[in-house]
Amino acid sequence: MNEFLNLILSAFDKGVIKKLVFSRPIESEIAKISGRLCEHRGEKILALEYSLTGNTVSHKNVKSENLSEELAPIINSYKQANLITTLGDAERKLSKGGKELLLGVSSLMRKLKDGTPDFVLAVESLDKQKNYILGGNEDFLITLGVSDKTGRVHDKKQGKFRQINRFLEHIEDVYSSLPESDEIKIFDLCCGKSYLSFAVYHYLTKIKGRRVYMLGIDLKRDVIQWCDGVAKDLGYTGMHFICDNIKNAPKDIRPDMVISLHACDIATDAVINFAIELGAEIILSTPCCHRYLNDKINQKSLDFVTEYPQLRNKLCEAITDSIRIARLSANGYKATALELTDPENTPKNTLIRAIKEKDVKDAELKARKDRYDSI
Repeated sequence: MNEFLNLILSAFDKGVIKKLVFSRPIESEIAKISGRLCEHRGEKILALEYSLTGNTVSHKNVKSENLSEELAPIINSYKQANLITTLGDAERKLSKGGKELLLGVSSLMRKLKDGTPDFVLAVESLDKQKNYILGGNEDFLITLGVSDKTGRVHDKKQGKFRQINRFLEHIEDVYSSLPESDEIKIFDLCCGKSYLSFAVYHYLTKIKGRRVYMLGIDLKRDVIQWCDGVAKDLGYTGMHFICDNIKNAPKDIRPDMVISLHACDIATDAVINFAIELGAEIILSTPCCHRYLNDKINQKSLDFVTEYPQLRNKLCEAITDSIRIARLSANGYKATALELTDPENTPKNTLIRAIKEKDVKDAELKARKDRYDSI
């Protein structure tokens, strides 16, 4: 068993496994287990498929560090195991008398140890291939450290890369609500390092060919200075940054769109209120922590939820963001909550999207305001 296990581990390390099959169970109810070598987010794994009763299957992805622990009991539970690789095949089986027979094991192990130079890797990608708006080789992604100089996205920045692309898809969805001509004016309130600002500016100017005035505002002076330097290095002449409270943003400019990523707690409310006051046509805001309501909710009828901190947090998030959407609706916006990106990329994954409605009837607006006031 150990010899065959070591062979599988060596074939895994070399990346030559095409298929691994365990059959003829000794006692197990699982008729067959098959495995294939795959890559998931840059990491090699063994993707196992378990054939269960009733023509159903289950799957499990095993990382390299858990491979030995996972496979040892499986090998002992089946009378036959077949390893198929790009260098050749090997087999382990038990005779009727329980004697272990190994076929092709020594030959395959020698080839693996010799490091045969012409073998073909058998790694299959499990990651869904997606046509992103950005490819990774854009200047701003390289400057921001998302990609290296060749345009390859750094492993640790894959989540950020997917988040940026998904946000641009949200921009695409609302693009028809932006002015068809003239300059597009955008405010990024509580902008932080402005990853999304740079992405949106690139998308609108380089891909859509539009003129853009973008203003980023944040209280952190060092961050604003850094963003300003990046914009100058990239030649993004339409980008401007101010270190100040968002309430002091210029009120003589009516933004076509206001964006804000993860403004903390009630800062999101400040963003939404100010965007409404400025009359922004589009508001895209992703809330962050929801401490304000969490510290104040004290409703006995909700004790069955609020006594559990994890559920209390989720309840406060849902209530807070629903109130924000109601406030936007009461001010003449068609507002909703969407998924910002894959939940694996960020736990703060709600995007509040609001688009100013045209010709809302007074009665409808009054009904919305009455509903909001009653909350």
